[in-house]
Amino acid sequence: MRSKLFVPASRPELFDKAMASQADALSFDLEDAVAPARKQAAREGLANWLASPAFGAAHAQHPKKIIVRVNASDTPYFAGDLDALARSPIDVLNLPKVEGPDALRAAAGEAIAAGFRGEFLVTVETPQALARAAELAAAHPRVAGLQLGLADLFEPLGIDRYQPETLRAVMLALRLGAGCAGKYAMDAAYARVRDAEGFRAEAQLARSLGFLGKSCVHPSQVAIANEVFGFSAEEVEAAERIVAASREQDGVGAFVLDGKMIDAPFVRRARDVLLAAGRAA
Repeated sequence: MRSKLFVPASRPELFDKAMASQADALSFDLEDAVAPARKQAAREGLANWLASPAFGAAHAQHPKKIIVRVNASDTPYFAGDLDALARSPIDVLNLPKVEGPDALRAAAGEAIAAGFRGEFLVTVETPQALARAAELAAAHPRVAGLQLGLADLFEPLGIDRYQPETLRAVMLALRLGAGCAGKYAMDAAYARVRDAEGFRAEAQLARSLGFLGKSCVHPSQVAIANEVFGFSAEEVEAAERIVAASREQDGVGAFVLDGKMIDAPFVRRARDVLLAAGRAA
């Protein structure tokens, strides 16, 4: 999931275009992108489209991970989202504004009871949630990862959204929290859609901190995310050499390859690289 493209659920004219894009995942948004008066129509329209032959044909031609960001569980819209979409072909349900493990378990329980069978992606977008990131990652077995939400996290506190030092600290805290439970971390959206270099720099920072990929709010950002979070031929070749050498060692805990000491963490990372590169290809 190098790139995750947000698609407003109230804009059905964009659905087919998004499916034809190069994004690895689409995140249909029922939350911030949809005004209260349009939420019912948006959820019904999305459910109908996901059940249509047009979606099936598009998904067969352009396979993607399908994500839906529902409204927060403490809003009057959450139950309606679940009723309309829980049995749709959705891979991941994105739960926003969850602050603690009890609230997460309750929301996950409601979704599962409604018929949802996929994974959960939890958006961390409050100071309380960031402080409890490790607990959120481990709160439910179907939580697959944590996603950073910077606008809701920074704006109420008057924190500059685009300061690299601040971003590094918050990204690292989220990645370590997710890592405590062996879950992935997904980077936040970047609202300056005309600032391609700023998007690239932020994506490169996230990649260096072990994030899986980046959210995109415009199709022009997708190619950059795919490039930054992809793997070069040199990286894939190096990973292949590490995995092959580990097999040849036949149980040896550590060994030297190309002048570098290699042990279990390096082998695990090499296997992850090969798996991710294979999926992207």
